[in-house]
Amino acid sequence: MKQTLILASGSPRRKELLQQLHIPFTVHVSTIEEIVNPLYTPSEVVMDLARQKAVDVASHHKEDIVLGADTVVVYGNRILGKPKTKQEAIETLTMLSGQKHQVLTGVAFVSNAKVHTFYEQTDVEFWPIEQDEIVQYVESGEPMDKAGSYGIQGLGAALVKKIEGDYFSVVGLPLSRTIRELKQYGFVY
Repeated sequence: MKQTLILASGSPRRKELLQQLHIPFTVHVSTIEEIVNPLYTPSEVVMDLARQKAVDVASHHKEDIVLGADTVVVYGNRILGKPKTKQEAIETLTMLSGQKHQVLTGVAFVSNAKVHTFYEQTDVEFWPIEQDEIVQYVESGEPMDKAGSYGIQGLGAALVKKIEGDYFSVVGLPLSRTIRELKQYGFVY
């Protein structure tokens, strides 16, 4: 029996990225409260969060392959999540101005209680950003649902001087590695 691929994420960016691959899939959003283990490294955190989401959805879809993903921004070994306020977004972007940081995306596949995880890390360097540019960007609203307070695929692209690694991982899903890992995992489409 052919398995269905299920994306355990409500992220419109991840959905758009998977659609680029022309892989048939459905979306079932995980409803768990994500728990971050404070003893984990950033790479362990993203893989564990991706696993938590995938396991949650897989509990209702045991015969299918469930894909979970999570992205974090790391600066100085500190995980920068989504900002809770505009002020927090301004502070984060001010801190990242002119600096290099890492974006880690963890991916998990779950099927028949079998779990496979991996992550991709991309180095991102920002241009020095003037305070009025930061405020204007935050006022656009774009940073408010993004790890690290920016979206490389939108207006935030103007902040980025260069990247080293997988661009799509920064957006939210390392496409090339994901398709290869899915095939190794046994997914046929």
